[in-house]
Amino acid sequence: MDTTERILVKETAKAITRRRRTIEEKRRIVEETLLPGASVSRVARRHDVNANQVFHWRQKYREGRLGGSQSSELLPVTLTDNTLSTSCDLSYGRSSCTGSMEIQLAKGTVRIAGSIDMAVLRTAMECLLG
Repeated sequence: MDTTERILVKETAKAITRRRRTIEEKRRIVEETLLPGASVSRVARRHDVNANQVFHWRQKYREGRLGGSQSSELLPVTLTDNTLSTSCDLSYGRSSCTGSMEIQLAKGTVRIAGSIDMAVLRTAMECLLG
């Protein structure tokens, strides 16, 4: 066997081995991607992980299936009583409320008025916050 064949065998064996990450490592990598201005692909490259794998871990993290709690950071909330009335409908297992809401984020403000479907609002907020 000549030298080129030996190199190919070494590279093939190297590509087959997989690194097993602990739950703590996965959670630490995911939390690093949640920092403001972080790029999932850059974090993944820095830790030698495929970006799609990190996106999968982020999904598991949001669902609470990656151990521990999602985030202990609390967000400031201000409640004002400037609406005349609000009413909520909890029928058919869905909740929707009539009123108004204003959410201030780093990149802008979200204002919602009228009937608010809580499931849609929750999904929208999860997408906006990452």
